[in-house]
Amino acid sequence: MERQISATKAYEESEDIGRNPSENATLGDVISARFSRRDLLKGALAATAISATVSPMALAIAEKAQAQGTTPTFSFKEVTAGIDEKHHIAEGYDADILIRWGDPIFADGAEFDPQAQTAEKQLRQFGYNNDFLGYFPIDGSNRGLLVANHEYTTEELMFPGLGMQDTKEADFKGMTKDLVDIEMAAHGGSVIEVQRQNGKWSVVPNSRYARRITADTPMEITGPAAGHDRMKTKADPAGKQVLGMLNNCAGGVTPWGTWVTCEENINGYFWGKLADDHPEARNHKRYGVPGNRYAWGKWHERFDFAKEPNEANRFGWIVEIDPFDPNSTPKKRTAMGRFKHEGAAGITNKDGRYVVYSGDDERFEYIYKFVTRGTVNPNDRQANMDLLAEGTLYVGKYNEDGTGEWLPLVHGQGPLTEANGFRSQADVVIEARRAADLLGATKMDRPEDVEANPKTNKVYAMLTNNDRRKPDQVNAANPRPENKFGHIVEMTPDDQDHAGTKFRWEILVRCGDPSVATVGATFSSATTKDGWFGMPDNCAVDNMGRLWITTDGNSGVTTGRSDGVWAMETEGELRGTSRHFFRCPTGAEMCGPIFTPDDETMFVAVQHPGEDGQDWPAFGRASTFDDPSTRWPDFKAGMPPRPAIVAITKQGGGKIGV
Repeated sequence: MERQISATKAYEESEDIGRNPSENATLGDVISARFSRRDLLKGALAATAISATVSPMALAIAEKAQAQGTTPTFSFKEVTAGIDEKHHIAEGYDADILIRWGDPIFADGAEFDPQAQTAEKQLRQFGYNNDFLGYFPIDGSNRGLLVANHEYTTEELMFPGLGMQDTKEADFKGMTKDLVDIEMAAHGGSVIEVQRQNGKWSVVPNSRYARRITADTPMEITGPAAGHDRMKTKADPAGKQVLGMLNNCAGGVTPWGTWVTCEENINGYFWGKLADDHPEARNHKRYGVPGNRYAWGKWHERFDFAKEPNEANRFGWIVEIDPFDPNSTPKKRTAMGRFKHEGAAGITNKDGRYVVYSGDDERFEYIYKFVTRGTVNPNDRQANMDLLAEGTLYVGKYNEDGTGEWLPLVHGQGPLTEANGFRSQADVVIEARRAADLLGATKMDRPEDVEANPKTNKVYAMLTNNDRRKPDQVNAANPRPENKFGHIVEMTPDDQDHAGTKFRWEILVRCGDPSVATVGATFSSATTKDGWFGMPDNCAVDNMGRLWITTDGNSGVTTGRSDGVWAMETEGELRGTSRHFFRCPTGAEMCGPIFTPDDETMFVAVQHPGEDGQDWPAFGRASTFDDPSTRWPDFKAGMPPRPAIVAITKQGGGKIGV
């Protein structure tokens, strides 16, 4: 049958077009030039050899490696790869539902009733499509604050009676102002207090820290773009305050206890058309604005392009929030640049400056880092509260010899001058993508999460995929004309200096099924048939320095398995070995993950369960509220699938994965 996709999936695929018109080198070009013909041949033969040994021989090889003295970092029995309506966890572990979309987080919050949902109720309830999670200790690993991003909404799964044809762009025939207002209230983020008692986690009722942040929450604009003419609107003639944050994907947690959350695909919220000769036309085209994904512009003037062409410039930023003060004003940190931020994971450099890494999540976009001007004061939290307001933004260039450079996006340096349309640093950060184009940054295959390992000082970049790679860009070292499964790049800063401008890089693993030689995957031969994955998305480094990876895009159509959590060996003879730890229900993406300080709990976010029911062959048709492919996690008649946070613990206690 003809493959059907949801309105949300259609939008996501439209975001994967790649809007980078520059002639900058792609990572594939760099890899190709880096190796000689003989090296490339070795790479092809190595890939074939690996693919020949995985699957039936994998366990025997793993046992042999251990007998030779190679000890795995991870010791758990893997989950069987597959796809069904439930979630699955490694043997010996519990995966408990902590909180779901619609659960009240305030004392006066209404219990969830999907047949009678309102915006007023949603404002007091946990939001939709939880993505990034951050944990802030109050009592070590037993009590703390958990923050969650609410990235986007899937209308046909949220609201009764809607089919995909009712929520498509241009039509929106099933959408009303009431439904739009619920959507806006379901975006943003949540702060909840959680506690562990007798080994089990629960939400603390009536917590003084509880908070909902939405598409209407007042926020302060800080940094070089604050007050600039391009940030001013009729509602905000000063250009210093904006309502809400949109499409918040991943993020980070700072050493001074703030939550940094990242606006990603903001273009879809704006609709209309801007004249080609409008001063913002080139800028908006580079970001895909307007995307016409949501009907918000029908009832909210600020999302109507013709009426507020500057409003889109006020989104696409990193937002810093103090979770310990529910009355604090979130701050959009414009010094960190405007693009489709996947995450903002940071590390304190050896000189005390804070360094934040971030990927621009679209095909052929770039990897960035931001280095603060000031240094972290570990003894004075308040002294750090505006560290992210000032610093230098850099973009990555990956050289043929395995070295790399961080190129500064600073007004007046190189091509970032008035002659090229940059009159100030405000113009540079508002148009960070175009600035990076002119600097000659390397075009990457959908850069998503980028995380630094404080134990090793290595940095890991998740590159989800790029099936728009042309055949003439293919080479034996990067042998996929359509990179459907992605790969992971490992970077090491020179002299262990994250604030420096030089680094070395290599590919940790190319993803996909290693048993299919044409895929060209390079997992270790100790990886089992359940251990490989495609489409790496988010990652986390636990407190022991081990790498955990979550995925987005595995399905019955692409890999025959669900998304989930995998543990990845990064050192020693087992480097490149992956083990399957958690499996999502059908249609869901795996987000998070985050650990408590004692590594005895992993929190993960199951996002959009039930989306695209055709991905599960047993269902085979589009999934809607009235006919979903799964009713996870409630499995009750009349209850839709609900995004939720899951708390994973080891039965009997102990560290995760050990």
